[in-house]
Amino acid sequence: MDIYLINNLHPLWNKTIDFASNCSWQAGPYLARMMQENRFLEWERVIIACKQDRIVGFCTFTKDDELPSKWGYYPFIGFVFVEEESRGNRISELMINKASEYAKSLGYNKIYLMSGEHGLYEKYGFKKIGDFETIFKTVDQLFCKDI
Repeated sequence: MDIYLINNLHPLWNKTIDFASNCSWQAGPYLARMMQENRFLEWERVIIACKQDRIVGFCTFTKDDELPSKWGYYPFIGFVFVEEESRGNRISELMINKASEYAKSLGYNKIYLMSGEHGLYEKYGFKKIGDFETIFKTVDQLFCKDI
């Protein structure tokens, strides 16, 4: 399994846009549009997992996510997705670890994640901070991990 940190200059950028556009998760096309419009800060990245040159998962490492910025938490891992047939192989963990290493290289000592999943991110070292209203007016859990 190869894990890559990519930006719009990376040769797999457009292939990742296609993968996200056609994935089974409703948020995938939204990420694809963000990528097409290059709505990323210079230091933000998309992390992809590739198995034998085939993309099987993605996530993002960004300043903001679905938590309103008034709370002051950042940076975030977001858009965590692994295709169905590749699940159960801890690919999410590999992508999160790559994002964590990158965050640490930028001088961060914590990373955050918003999710409705229960029991998934705790096994990767995240601790729940609480339930927060998102920018979409839904409620999700905010998690934090020391890195």
